[in-house]
Amino acid sequence: MRQELPIDRGGERSSDAVAERIARAGSGRLATGLIAVVGHVHQLIRELRPTRAEWREVMAYLAAVGDATTDNRQEWVLLADLIGATALVEDINSRRPPGATPNAPRGPFYRADAPRRANGANICLDGVGEPLAVQGRVVDLDGHPIAGAIVETWQANGQGFFENQQPDEQPDCNLRGIFTTDPNGSFNYVTIKPASYAVPTDGPAGKLLGRLGCPLRRPANIHFIISADGFEQITTQLFDRAEAAATEDALHCVKPTLLADFERTKRKDVPWRLSFSFVMARAPRTRNMI
Repeated sequence: MRQELPIDRGGERSSDAVAERIARAGSGRLATGLIAVVGHVHQLIRELRPTRAEWREVMAYLAAVGDATTDNRQEWVLLADLIGATALVEDINSRRPPGATPNAPRGPFYRADAPRRANGANICLDGVGEPLAVQGRVVDLDGHPIAGAIVETWQANGQGFFENQQPDEQPDCNLRGIFTTDPNGSFNYVTIKPASYAVPTDGPAGKLLGRLGCPLRRPANIHFIISADGFEQITTQLFDRAEAAATEDALHCVKPTLLADFERTKRKDVPWRLSFSFVMARAPRTRNMI
């Protein structure tokens, strides 16, 4: 028996046809999400009514973002950061009790293979920059220290470049390290004082926002990921309070509770100091499935 071909419903109802096809093919979170994406994309096309040339330009741009993504550079992550999408996802997924340190996007220059360091180590491997002593403490919501917490940290150098942006100019894993808190919940290390910097503007993500005149600088900041058994992981950034007052963050990450004071010391060898306490919330308990 001859099978009838689906009837073309026309452009105005194409999103319904695609949604029905996806729903027939699968179910669950992936299908639901794709149906929503298709609906929004089709609605946007109907609203903007792009010409064929404009649509080809959009496709070429998306391809360029993919071409710019390498092992050392995640251009898709940068684009998501610049349009505030990553910050929004963090806000949706960071419903923590008052007093807990909020999350901030991890950013495109994280490396999972940073070396483990002993407390007190210097993570500036090239000796370039003004030394900064970081003294951190990890506590719970009641102020009790969390011993054995794993603290990952990374940052840009004094010129605003992360080590994996300049593999031929900076030592491998420069300004990166993984530390463990002591019985008092403390960790400490020496780095260099960061400065405000521009996000990469040589790729399609930065060029797009630059054409629109959007801010492309970030206040001086240091990244952290903190993990401890029984607690919700913290992925966050600390911002220099003075820099944040003068620089609008291109990635929409600055929150009042993430502002920190980079203070002058009287030491010539380490002229700057930063002290901060990270507050972790207990992880929700899950029931055992029988």
